[in-house]
Amino acid sequence: MPARRRKKVVKYRGSHTHGGGAKKKRRGAGHRGGRGMAGSGKRAHHNKQLVFKLYGKDYFGRKGFHSRRGKSKAVNISFLEDNFERFLQGKIIAKKDEFFEVSLDKIGCSKLLSSGKPARKYLIHVKNFSKKAKEKIEALGGKIVSP
Repeated sequence: MPARRRKKVVKYRGSHTHGGGAKKKRRGAGHRGGRGMAGSGKRAHHNKQLVFKLYGKDYFGRKGFHSRRGKSKAVNISFLEDNFERFLQGKIIAKKDEFFEVSLDKIGCSKLLSSGKPARKYLIHVKNFSKKAKEKIEALGGKIVSP
C-alpha cells in the first residue's frame, strides 16, 4: 500500500498567503480567466473549437420552443381593389359569370380583412375572414368561400 501523504494545504497553515505572493494576488476569478466557461465566446474561436468538441454544436445559440402555428398573412379589401388590374393580367383574378373569382392562396394570404370598399362582385376563396369583410363583400352581391 502507498504511504499516506500529507495535503499541501497543511504545509501552508499559519502562512498568511499560502504561497501566493502579495495579498492582492489570487484574489478573484480574474486571475484564472473568469468563472466556468468564461472566455469561450465570440472572439475566442480557438476556445470555441474545444467547446464544440466537449459539448457538441448545440452549446452556442438559441434554444427553446417554437410555435407550430405560422402567422397568417392578411389582406384588406382595399389591397384587392388597388391591385385589381395587376392581378387580372397575372391571372390571379379571373372573370366567371358575373363574379370576379379570386383565390387568396395564390398570393400567399390566408385572411381577408375589411379595410376599404369593394367596387365589384367578388367570389373570394380564403381560409379566414373578418365579419365586416364578409358583410361588405355580400352587400355588393359577392360571396366568400371558405374551404
